[in-house]
Amino acid sequence: MKEPIAEPFYATSYGQAFHIDSLAFLPTIQSDSVDLVLTSPPFALKRKKEYGNEDEDKYVDWFMNFADDIHRILKPSGSFVLDLGGSYLPGFPVRSIYMFDLLVRLVKEKGFYLAQEFYHYNPARLPAPAEWVNVRRIRVKDSVNVVWWLSKSQNPKADNRKILKPYSDSMQHLLKNGYKAKLRPSGHDISDKFNRDNGGAIPPNLLEIANTDSNSSYQKMCRAAGLKVHPARFPPAFAEFFIKFLTDQGDLVCDPFAGSNTTGYVAEKLGRNWISLELSEEYLKGSIFRFKESMSEKSKSSNIEIKKVQTGLYGNAA
Repeated sequence: MKEPIAEPFYATSYGQAFHIDSLAFLPTIQSDSVDLVLTSPPFALKRKKEYGNEDEDKYVDWFMNFADDIHRILKPSGSFVLDLGGSYLPGFPVRSIYMFDLLVRLVKEKGFYLAQEFYHYNPARLPAPAEWVNVRRIRVKDSVNVVWWLSKSQNPKADNRKILKPYSDSMQHLLKNGYKAKLRPSGHDISDKFNRDNGGAIPPNLLEIANTDSNSSYQKMCRAAGLKVHPARFPPAFAEFFIKFLTDQGDLVCDPFAGSNTTGYVAEKLGRNWISLELSEEYLKGSIFRFKESMSEKSKSSNIEIKKVQTGLYGNAA
């Protein structure tokens, strides 16, 4: 077994965070060892952000550099969930299609399968882009990211019973009072099995998750320590949905663009092993506060181990 090329920046009971370029680290992860790669990389935006996004016209080629190793490290039953924001062509109120270009290349060139497309709707997102929405009033605000659920094989591991939603009031009324089996006008045969209480409703592929966190313990502790709060965090509920849906306890989750390490934080809470990779030392320093908050809640020591953890996950790239 080959040792990892870097010491963990910090380690917890279930995972390790590394301050390193994913292009250097991913090749050291053992083939067929990861159950889920879940990430939201820097988006393709014309305006440069402090977290290091690529230009839209170079983005797809840039991301394809990571794709071979992401595919290789996944187990045959593993999944790759990729959250991407949209962008407009510079100077015009028409959209870039880079997200779709990337999807096609990941499937056609790298051998991924599109298991299902999701849409992450943030109802609290501010109106943007301002030029087209607020000033000229010729577009509505963008409130949705596309999320590609990709898989290594045609039969990825998944279980929607782990992510059931509470029944609506009308469904609870139906379960209580019964329903007469009949054909709908559409031709669908609604059998008496529709009366069965399955513990909740199957969620749709539109994920309505507001991202309104502005005063969490993570942010408070970052500010107190003089560290920048990562400006493009996805909400923990987003990571929780896919980690529950696509993995079991003890499985391994990897985030190659960890940012403030929401993925690792949620994986830790759910009893999944995790590896997170991030280029910014400042963002990694701030991400430690997520785990201190969690450990405090569990009445554990708030110390994070800064040491190498032997996991047996690293080997020569196959």
